[in-house]
Amino acid sequence: MSTTPEERLAELHITLPVPATPVANYVSYVQSDSLLVVSGQLPLVNGKLFATGKPGGAVSVETAVEAAYHSMINVIAQVKAATGDLSRVKRVVRLGGFIACTPEFTNHAAVMNGASDLAVKVFGDAGRHARSTVGVPSLPLDAPVEVEGMFEIG
Repeated sequence: MSTTPEERLAELHITLPVPATPVANYVSYVQSDSLLVVSGQLPLVNGKLFATGKPGGAVSVETAVEAAYHSMINVIAQVKAATGDLSRVKRVVRLGGFIACTPEFTNHAAVMNGASDLAVKVFGDAGRHARSTVGVPSLPLDAPVEVEGMFEIG
């Protein structure tokens, strides 16, 4: 069984992308003492959105789950850029998920599991985290999901 987050990523056949650069007046991450906060990441794959639209509308729950998964890959890429070594992550403290959805949609938790499940697969027990998941009317570029994170770094 793999022991490091990088080994787990390799087992999952995940290659971290070059982290996205901010498109407005903010930074990708901020570290204060042992806390690393990663700005919201969209489900970009090879520089393009994995999906557009809203769950409850044109986007299925399954596609939205996969979008959350891709967003989490981008969060992890930012953590790697900030720390240089994912083994420095002592704990995934919190994930925040924003789901752009129709007003009737209520399956936010299932969508955000795409990110949460990946956090546990990559970081093991240290990947178990607190979480907020909220529905919003829209997200940048018509993305269905955005994920942000807070990590304890050693």
